[in-house]
Amino acid sequence: MVKRCVWAEKHEIETVYHDSEWGVPEHDDAKLFELLCLEGAQAGLSWLTILQKREGYRKAFANFEIAKVARYSDKKREKLLQDASIVRHRQKINAVVENAKSVLKVQKEFGSFDNYIWRFVDGVPKQNDWRDRKQVPSSTTESDALSRDLKKRGFKFVGSTTCYAFMQAAGLVNDHLTSCFRHKPVKKLGA
Repeated sequence: MVKRCVWAEKHEIETVYHDSEWGVPEHDDAKLFELLCLEGAQAGLSWLTILQKREGYRKAFANFEIAKVARYSDKKREKLLQDASIVRHRQKINAVVENAKSVLKVQKEFGSFDNYIWRFVDGVPKQNDWRDRKQVPSSTTESDALSRDLKKRGFKFVGSTTCYAFMQAAGLVNDHLTSCFRHKPVKKLGA
């Protein structure tokens, strides 16, 4: 029997996400933007809810094409409030659009969103060796710093806990438990 992180054993969609994506170092700007937006959308909700709506988000937000999302009009945002395939929350919808605008500024300054994001871990994934899920933090000094800097740059829904979940998802940290079959493979990817 395959041993996984406990949170990934409850629902098939979570299992697939855990086994194929979670913790894998990501360097594509659009995918990093997607993960940041999805983590922000999760605030106050379960990750399962967001994963179930992921395809809806991809459709609603042009597959997270940053420049396109940054141009969404007020009319388009209002229309998205009627879209049941995403979380219909005005501030969260507005955050995706405003965050796209902020990503464009970051890309101009740093060459890519990837260059900017990975600075917070000095370009190398942090490898943790947690044995118990109770050891896994909900935020760290790195997620605190990322959150502060993102907010300073106009990003929304980027508190430290959200930023840490983003860092886990995008592979800036490897928080697979040591007993999880993905711990060692993900560690090798970060080497």
